[in-house]
Amino acid sequence: MSIERMFRMAAATLALVAAGSLVAPSTGFAQTEGSARRSDRRDDRQGARDTRQTGRDTARDAKQECKEGDEKSRAECRQDKRDTKQDAREGARDIKLND
Repeated sequence: MSIERMFRMAAATLALVAAGSLVAPSTGFAQTEGSARRSDRRDDRQGARDTRQTGRDTARDAKQECKEGDEKSRAECRQDKRDTKQDAREGARDIKLND
């Protein structure tokens, strides 16, 4: 076999391999509008959860400060905590429903 013939066979083989790699489907995932919307909803839900958790923490701290202050009764402190948590819930709803 001559060297020229070997070079031609090598070139043909490389051409077939290159063409095959272009035709073969690439691995990965499809990014469609539906998956983008699902991702947005997931982000919104996580933001709403974070808002509610922050509201719980804030309400807990506010109630503790209120109880230590002796200015309000325990019932008023509980009501303040409820109001704070309700405000956080409303904020979370706004985050989830804000499209």
